[in-house]
Amino acid sequence: MTVLVAVGQLTSTANVTNNLRQCQVLVKKAAKAGAKALFLPEASDYIASSGEEGATLVRPVQESPFVLGLQREARREKLPIHVGVHEPGLDPRKVRNTVLWIDATGAITHRYQKVHLFDVEIKGGPVLKESNFVEPGNEILPPFETPVGKVGSAICFDLRFPEVGLALKRQGAEIITFPSAFTVPTGKAHWETLLRARAIETQCYVIAAAQVGRHNEKRVSYGHSMVVDPWGVVVSELGDAEGEPEIATAEISQDMLKKVRREMPLARRTDVYAEV
Repeated sequence: MTVLVAVGQLTSTANVTNNLRQCQVLVKKAAKAGAKALFLPEASDYIASSGEEGATLVRPVQESPFVLGLQREARREKLPIHVGVHEPGLDPRKVRNTVLWIDATGAITHRYQKVHLFDVEIKGGPVLKESNFVEPGNEILPPFETPVGKVGSAICFDLRFPEVGLALKRQGAEIITFPSAFTVPTGKAHWETLLRARAIETQCYVIAAAQVGRHNEKRVSYGHSMVVDPWGVVVSELGDAEGEPEIATAEISQDMLKKVRREMPLARRTDVYAEV
């Protein structure tokens, strides 16, 4: 059995209305292509130039014009949408970086909060301290059933920690998602390598929707949204050009996934090391 998925790429800014418009374009493209689910990047609702600006933009999902707009699109097109957004934190000075699954009826049926925050200082590159304005999550959630397979959610910097993917695979994931806004230096160095590694070691499909291009004077994202199969092959990829929001499509094959797992079983030696 195969099923078509779409991965979307856009350039979010502090203009929430325009970000929704871009996502609406992606929904229409995905529906026209016959996709059974659309995967959108991290922070699709907005990318602010500062934590202070972000605090003025964040809304609870039930009040967010961005989320409400995507729920209407999902209902209209009968298309599930996996999308990264911000939500208010328990600390009023911080937000939560989350991913939502909006089902084909427009209901939010899954929510994952990013566990690993992007705190880096790269010589000649970005200095970013996500922990200054984002609350970390504290839980890896069990994979959930969807029309395209059993999905396990992770976000961006979670990609660098194989424990997340291994925990999701152990709980039955067939697809692992990494909606992202990778920087250009780290993207060039590690993006494809890490995505392929996570697919190979978990024998899962990996779907990574990415932000692309210049968001503001401080932030530029790498792009290169992609889908990787359980053998580690990149089966679909977008580029790094800004402009009209784009989708790429890929087939998710249960037969291929089962074949890889059957022919190369990864028998964990949990008598030697701890189970993740």
